Amino acid sequence: MIKKNWITTGTEARALAQNISMSAYKARRVIDQIRGRSYEETIMILELMPYRASFPILKLVYSAAANAINNMGLSEADLFISKAEVNGGTFVKKLRPRARGRSYAIKRPTCHITIVLKDKDKSLLNE
Repeated sequence: MIKKNWITTGTEARALAQNISMSAYKARRVIDQIRGRSYEETIMILELMPYRASFPILKLVYSAAANAINNMGLSEADLFISKAEVNGGTFVKKLRPRARGRSYAIKRPTCHITIVLKDKDKSLLNE
């Protein structure tokens, strides 16, 4: 689920995905590869990665770029990933029936992913 009502400020555009059905460890493995890279390079990396976590992150990067272009009027060529973080979410708990009327708990982890895009030119002027 991608959260739509995230407030964008200044020269950064954000996108937040909550309750993605994968562990935070597996999502961090992909996020660490794209942090600090340009938008075009990030798209190429994510499309070629063989991990299951790359598809929701790719959708989130597209969403953050759309926020930057439509809401703030920034250019795609000047965007870069300034902040990318993965936080652990809740566990989805289910019960699996076992022998003799017993049951085992199954815990499926979820995570929250945040992507922040900034404009290269405007971020250099502010520093």
